[in-house]
Amino acid sequence: MKYIVCETPGKFALKDKPKPELTDGHALLKIHKVGICGTDLHAYAGNQAFFQYPRILGHELAAEVIAIGENDRGIKPGDQVIVMPYVSCGDCIACRKGKTNCCANIRVLGVHADGGMQEEIVVRNDLLIPVDGLTHEEMAIVEPLAIGAHALRRASLKPGEIVVVVGCGPIGLGLIKLAQISGARVIAIDAVASRLQFAKDVIGADHALHVSEDPVKRVAGITDDDMATAVFDATGNKKALESGIDYMAHGGRYVLVGLSKEDLVYNHPKIHAKETTLMCSRNATFEDFENVIAHLKEFPADSFITHRVHYTEMIGNFDSWLKPETNVVKAMVDFN
Repeated sequence: MKYIVCETPGKFALKDKPKPELTDGHALLKIHKVGICGTDLHAYAGNQAFFQYPRILGHELAAEVIAIGENDRGIKPGDQVIVMPYVSCGDCIACRKGKTNCCANIRVLGVHADGGMQEEIVVRNDLLIPVDGLTHEEMAIVEPLAIGAHALRRASLKPGEIVVVVGCGPIGLGLIKLAQISGARVIAIDAVASRLQFAKDVIGADHALHVSEDPVKRVAGITDDDMATAVFDATGNKKALESGIDYMAHGGRYVLVGLSKEDLVYNHPKIHAKETTLMCSRNATFEDFENVIAHLKEFPADSFITHRVHYTEMIGNFDSWLKPETNVVKAMVDFN
């Protein structure tokens, strides 16, 4: 069967290998769609944390069950399934407390273990989420949206809040829409004008501010000097991660969703004066996936997916997805 492997930074290869064999407690899946996310782009560029080469990428998956043994969940061949890509151990303190998203021994498909950029894959039964009534493309965007859903749940967002989302990539755009669905007003901030326009026109952000137009002053004006009660960074950019606190209200929450490989520095009097709640948000749980599935029809999936290619054409297109001028929001790879 065919698969695509990232052999070294900047180098993909399309190869053949034998089909995987079904083992106890696992299901054999046919991959239909694979969404491309920032993790894949960073891995290809050579700046992804927790990463080793060679690696088969892909963790935003829409799949179909080819074969599965007896299981207590009623999953059967032919079922359409989303794959939970965070393989947790079930034994560490995080898992025992239900925080499988930050398992001490976590292995994420496409990062720590080979992912779904292949025609077929074997996955543990307990990582499957059967769905009805969703297209394969909708199924493949549940995982990135669940990242945003988890961050919002971490912040205990309430209706009526004014929040800032820094970064209008796929994760940020999902945050914006899900925050609005939760009843919040959202100020989007980015350095790329086309992404801000997308956030405003397609996703429906209440305000879209470019970093060059004194966004701190603009946020103050929008909020009558209160600032935002919750700020979410979805950039992973060191400068953005360190400056996001400036948008936050006294008594507010600052949630780091984006991941940087660098050290971050904050002025302690500044964050202390605001009694800042500083938190990280990593991955997602089944609860977040289910929340997204319940609200997916409120999300503009067709517009969100801006680029579509067959897997045989992915390698030739991947470099272009790194360039802002191509206006990629979400690229989707078809394995049918």
